[in-house]
Amino acid sequence: MASKWKAATFNREGLELFNYNVYAVCGDGCLMEGVSLEAASLAGHLKLDNLCWIWDNNHITIDGNTAWSTSDEMATRFIAHNWNVNRVGDANDLQSLERAFLSFQREKERPTLIIVDSHIAWGSPSKQDHFSAHGTPLGKPEVSATKNIYQWPDEEFLVPSELADHFQKQMAARGGQARRKWETQLEKYTKLHPKDARTLRHMMEGTLPPDWDSKLVPFEASAKGLATRKSSSKCLNAVAHMMPWMIGGAADLAGSCLTTLEFPGADDFMAPSSDWGHYGGRNIHFGIREHAMGSIMNGLALCKVRPFGATFLVFSDYMKPPIRMSAFMRLPCIWIFTHDSISVGEDGPTHQPVEHLSALRSIPNLLVFRPCDANETLEMWRHVTKLEDCPAAVVLTRQDLPTLDRTKYGPAEGLHQGAYIIAGGEEHPDLILMASGSEVWLMLQAHEILVAQGVKVRSLSVPCIGLLKTQSDAYIKKLLPDSCRARVSIEAGRRDQWAALVGLDGEHIGMKKFGESGPMKQVLENFGFTPEQVVVVARRVLEGKPESIASRAAKATVKRRKVCA
Repeated sequence: MASKWKAATFNREGLELFNYNVYAVCGDGCLMEGVSLEAASLAGHLKLDNLCWIWDNNHITIDGNTAWSTSDEMATRFIAHNWNVNRVGDANDLQSLERAFLSFQREKERPTLIIVDSHIAWGSPSKQDHFSAHGTPLGKPEVSATKNIYQWPDEEFLVPSELADHFQKQMAARGGQARRKWETQLEKYTKLHPKDARTLRHMMEGTLPPDWDSKLVPFEASAKGLATRKSSSKCLNAVAHMMPWMIGGAADLAGSCLTTLEFPGADDFMAPSSDWGHYGGRNIHFGIREHAMGSIMNGLALCKVRPFGATFLVFSDYMKPPIRMSAFMRLPCIWIFTHDSISVGEDGPTHQPVEHLSALRSIPNLLVFRPCDANETLEMWRHVTKLEDCPAAVVLTRQDLPTLDRTKYGPAEGLHQGAYIIAGGEEHPDLILMASGSEVWLMLQAHEILVAQGVKVRSLSVPCIGLLKTQSDAYIKKLLPDSCRARVSIEAGRRDQWAALVGLDGEHIGMKKFGESGPMKQVLENFGFTPEQVVVVARRVLEGKPESIASRAAKATVKRRKVCA
């Protein structure tokens, strides 16, 4: 997809900068995984004729022969996905392999699957075609016997000089010469198309245009406000308009996550024969394929395109592997998740995330943001757009949130430290409240009640716990002084990562079970997300009597037993 998009965006007549093919080697287990069906389906639909999968069909998985677990007719499956399918009956038949690759290179409408029938541990006297060879070394005697069948010298790590020479010559031709030819083309391209060349340079080097954030305009204070998915949509469009290499979409939820790029020229990424778009489009319709969407985003990022992908937060479960891989590989993917809490109400517990914030925050190298209003959302986009070697998860509300008056509350720029004082300037507070996202407004309402009661309260907005942890000890102690151990965190999620911030003497107002189905206000009241309940918990903590983990667990057990009875 990246190859097609870059070709459609940057190539000009006589200057074909991008035309590369993509090859993937896969095994029997790979094609059993659900993501293979998702990816193959989308590739066939998009007519990605530059994609070739080579299936090593040896009928073996770790536990045994594939006949024990599958009877799929794989060739028929891929033909149904609109793929060109070739079969090579013997992995050692070089002429047949060559014909299969030539067939792929001639194909102009479909991706290609080359089925290569092979034997695991080929030539091994006792291990050929046996699943024990999948994950277990053959052992020295068996290796020696196999080398004897190959008529190969029985030496360890033998690389004949002819082989090394062959590889070096191939690398010089394919790497050095091809690279110099490409750079010559790029020089000519730069002279003829300077504006496009500047965009291409920014994309390749991971830099931003000088005016990339010029369309990010602060939001005016408003009691009604906006859902953060709406303010995020405005910010996404403002940033993407100035970054022509930012592309992405949603897993069939663009209309709910509000991730459609709507400015002129954005268009849809589609096969050229489509009535709706072309390969130069920037709105990708991933379909209901969350896992494949995440994997595709990682591939796009590796090709220097800046990807974003969206779905509901609860569906992040479907795409945990590619999110983890983006963090593992330090790819600057932007994962957009909306419908962020039990506030989705009538959608019921299946669509109400509870443990998902904790799960995402537990991934190393992934920054998880949950902004509290439109201006925190704007600052969040300033931050995540500049990330070069770190993915970000953007967690947003469906419901409207007040756009805070920043002359009364702390500036939203505090987001760049992960947490900041949003209300209460007391140097020595009696109580510290902290919250993220939609619960910040709830916290501020409780803050006002407690101040009226004479309590010295400091309230913190914590849009990104992971970012806060990277700040200096001095900054963290400034927010959370050791002298104030009465702390309450508020978030419609699990206590997990908040525990280190509230300490043993604090308490977390959050979720101890799954959600309920009902109107948003009733669901929130049912789980204690009201200013009055926050005040009750705050008073308990101020008195040095926080509810212990054990007592919370006991109450939950009693409630479960009553429900069961």
